[in-house]
Amino acid sequence: MARVRHKRKPVAEMNVVPYIDVMLVLLVIFMVTAPMLNQGVKVDLPKVSSEVLPQDNDSRVLTISIKADKTYYWNMGSEVDPDQGKTSKSAVSLDELVRAATAIMAENSSQGKKVQVFVRGDKAVDYGAVMAVMGGLQKAGVGNVGLITEAPGS
Repeated sequence: MARVRHKRKPVAEMNVVPYIDVMLVLLVIFMVTAPMLNQGVKVDLPKVSSEVLPQDNDSRVLTISIKADKTYYWNMGSEVDPDQGKTSKSAVSLDELVRAATAIMAENSSQGKKVQVFVRGDKAVDYGAVMAVMGGLQKAGVGNVGLITEAPGS
């Protein structure tokens, strides 16, 4: 007796299970490494109790950091965060900082944008270094400067 053979059609479905496994592994890798990608300048801020400064959401924020060894760094972003935006990669001198602040203020005022300026000074830096920065900012056309501190217990 002869058997009747039925032709089977080839299976044309793609098995996506391995792709899902790979995507989950990549998700875990990115979740673990993302917090380690912070950039910025380590500044030990003084701890004092103070009120939160009001922040205008439409304005740009220039954050100037002064480390304990009197090196200056600047950061331009949309909020007070030294890890965002265009950060100077290396320490700049006070004159370079004033020139950069003057250029930023001129560029933003010509575009009709407001710039808020904040200074982050290490608690070990002397008062004269902070005042030198504030004097340079005044020459650059900055009218108001906010000082950043940490809350006690942080």
